[in-house]
Amino acid sequence: MERTVEASQLTALTIERLLQFAKQNGLIEQLDVYTSRNALLDLFGLAEPYAGEVPDEKLSSPVSLLEDLLDAAFEAGLLEENTATYRDLLDARIMGLLMPRPSEVVNQFWNTAKTSGVEAATNYFYKQSIDSNYIRMDRIQKNEYWLAGTAYGDLEITINLSKPEKDPKEIALLKTLPQSSYPACLLCADNLGYAGRVNHPARQNLRFIPLELDNEKWYFQYSPYVYYNEHSIIFHEKHIPMKTTPNTFYRLLDFIDQFPHYFIGSNADLPIVGGSILNHDHFQGGRHQFPMEKAPSEQTFANAEFAGVKAAIVKWPMSVIRLSGHNKQQLYKLASKLLEDWRAYSDAEADVLAFSEKDGQRIPHNTITPIARNNARGEYELDLVLRNNRTSAEHPDGIFHPHQHLHHIKKENIGLIEVMGLAVLPGRLQEELADIAKILTGEADFGSAIREETAHPLHKHAAWIEAMIAKHGAALTADGAKAVLQEEVGSKFMDVLLDAGVFKRDEAGQAAFERFLIAAGFAQQQ
Repeated sequence: MERTVEASQLTALTIERLLQFAKQNGLIEQLDVYTSRNALLDLFGLAEPYAGEVPDEKLSSPVSLLEDLLDAAFEAGLLEENTATYRDLLDARIMGLLMPRPSEVVNQFWNTAKTSGVEAATNYFYKQSIDSNYIRMDRIQKNEYWLAGTAYGDLEITINLSKPEKDPKEIALLKTLPQSSYPACLLCADNLGYAGRVNHPARQNLRFIPLELDNEKWYFQYSPYVYYNEHSIIFHEKHIPMKTTPNTFYRLLDFIDQFPHYFIGSNADLPIVGGSILNHDHFQGGRHQFPMEKAPSEQTFANAEFAGVKAAIVKWPMSVIRLSGHNKQQLYKLASKLLEDWRAYSDAEADVLAFSEKDGQRIPHNTITPIARNNARGEYELDLVLRNNRTSAEHPDGIFHPHQHLHHIKKENIGLIEVMGLAVLPGRLQEELADIAKILTGEADFGSAIREETAHPLHKHAAWIEAMIAKHGAALTADGAKAVLQEEVGSKFMDVLLDAGVFKRDEAGQAAFERFLIAAGFAQQQ
């Protein structure tokens, strides 16, 4: 596609402005400007750079410049389609030409940690991940977020709007693409510098930091779609399945020794109660205080074999044992014992069965979602969330999983982030809640179509809408409707967590919780 001289000059100027941004933010040094400029000129098919005056400016983000370059790329025929996916592929390629080499980032990280402390090192690395547009803050800022007061404290609610939806053409194209096993998954080290394809994101602007956990090589990076502050991924160098073992606890404690200002946790290692990527062993960490961390202990216990470790049941919708103490080895050994005891534990009265039989095979059902942090008393602290993935005829999606009456709000697995009290809700809810708000203000009718037509986007919410109208009426102000909906969604998320709790929050459930702890060698303290 032929470009005018004016269009070429505008693109060349945008390249210079992007180079200026990269230099100001430490992505490149002065000497790197030459190679980065020439690489970008080559990418855009330009014979020479901009010759005029470049405005002296300080931009907080490269996004506006990148959007202009991507528009120019489409006009010049460099994009196959002007869709979010193709734009993202080129976006990462552009920023990849403005990045220090991976080894340089690693050296800078550890040099900063040595001279100024590990917190300064993570500050540097997090900022670089944002400045390189690897973390898409422009999209993340579109997510809806609020706090919802409940009997278990303020829960955090987010509606995830940061991941762009696939264009229908791309969805059709995906069905025709040949399958590729490279990289094996989104967490493999092979993603470093990968150009991407329509069904796999480009990663030229990805960087990660090697570290050792329990004498094994792991890598530390940030999530491109951060759900909370400094949302980190810590993944094994090898593509091996997730497995919760005693080594898991040691690795978590090892990490918070090296990164004392971060928490770290792991999704459970079984389907239904586990995370979305079970085929590559990994943890999630970051600098954020989740609602579960703020939840108080409500019953304390002691185990005579581990006198240096305090244990407690946490006042939380799910079943959480909190261990704390200064002795890392004792904490590790007690957590390992609890994992072993829980994997083998059954209590039919509480619907907890450790195993079932299928086709002559013994299927395990019990596992743990673990979280580690350094607490305000300077102790190691482990939260062990008991999980069970059994299903039944009544609850085919999981007995300890959001039950069907809550699926209109949340149907997906309750992974580590939700367990700790941050709801990651589907993007569809933004429009659906806006339409429900119109009903609660009287701007729209609660018509028969919503109740009767299963294809109607609000049909799944019909019973919930009816209950809200009965309680609050249909003449609320816009702000009043918003407040009601935020409170109601928070209440639904609390119910989601209550469903996922193995030992229920009633008298019988808490008695069952105590039975397990007594079986595991604990005695309740007065």
